[in-house]
Amino acid sequence: MDIFFLGTGAGMPAKLRNVTSIALKLLEERGGVWLFDAGEATQHQILHTSLKPRRIEKIFITHLHGDHIYGLPGLLSSRSFQGGESEVTVYGPKGIKEYIHTSLSLSQTYLKYPLTVNEVDEGVIFEDDQFKVETLRLDHGIPSYGYRIIEKDRPGTLLAEKLKDTGVAPGPIFRKIKNGEAVILEDGRTINPTEFLGPTQKGRIVTILGDTRYCENAISLANNADFLVHEATFSANEEKLAHDYFHSTTHQAAQVAKIAGCKQLCLTHISSRYDRKDWLELVDEAKGIFPNTDIAEDFKEINIPLKH
Repeated sequence: MDIFFLGTGAGMPAKLRNVTSIALKLLEERGGVWLFDAGEATQHQILHTSLKPRRIEKIFITHLHGDHIYGLPGLLSSRSFQGGESEVTVYGPKGIKEYIHTSLSLSQTYLKYPLTVNEVDEGVIFEDDQFKVETLRLDHGIPSYGYRIIEKDRPGTLLAEKLKDTGVAPGPIFRKIKNGEAVILEDGRTINPTEFLGPTQKGRIVTILGDTRYCENAISLANNADFLVHEATFSANEEKLAHDYFHSTTHQAAQVAKIAGCKQLCLTHISSRYDRKDWLELVDEAKGIFPNTDIAEDFKEINIPLKH
């Protein structure tokens, strides 16, 4: 599981930072990529990476401001020409369906793959046997959401040699034990899976927030997260400006991470008023409250390790 930042700036493209887009790489977990926001030129950013648009399985839009959605129609269109045939599901606030339909319809764009668009409200918006995604509304000028991605716990490693020592040959029984099923052998013995599996592999939690002021829902979404992506459009001494423009400061992002009990914080959505030499200062401001803080840069990749 890796976070890959395609765009990390606020408002409009800048020389050092493109506008927002974040890829959650789940290649080992499910062979796919989940995208969070698709600001202008997201597909251009992807061209400079090893990411394959055909691998994009889901796209989560936090809100409908242009710096988070202007790259979406182009990305969806180009995916058809890049070997994308599998279904894509887009999640986003009310209006995202009309935006996508209008863009594709007026440009007479034909997609060679199924596209589903789900307009979200608060609560669980996706769940399967591997992951659950929850969302809550944040505090921004228009409806803006944060996403909490919960990886479900997985059975521990199969102790194959120990199982062989009991006289069980590799095959369907191994698979059942790995899935946590008790098995009755032909000789009447019962194989209890707990005796032949290592410790349960605890799932990870990743929280990716849209644009927001400091708010309680951000803390709720970030509760005990292994990795939190929080906007920090402004420096700590610009709290009034951040409030007036419905954004957060470095200190506020760090306070969310601290109160929520997160393991790691990464700041993003950085205003272009701050140049490269200022970025270390922004990180230091946040580290004063939450030491395990990093700052996103375009094309930075951060691994989210398995829990031990």
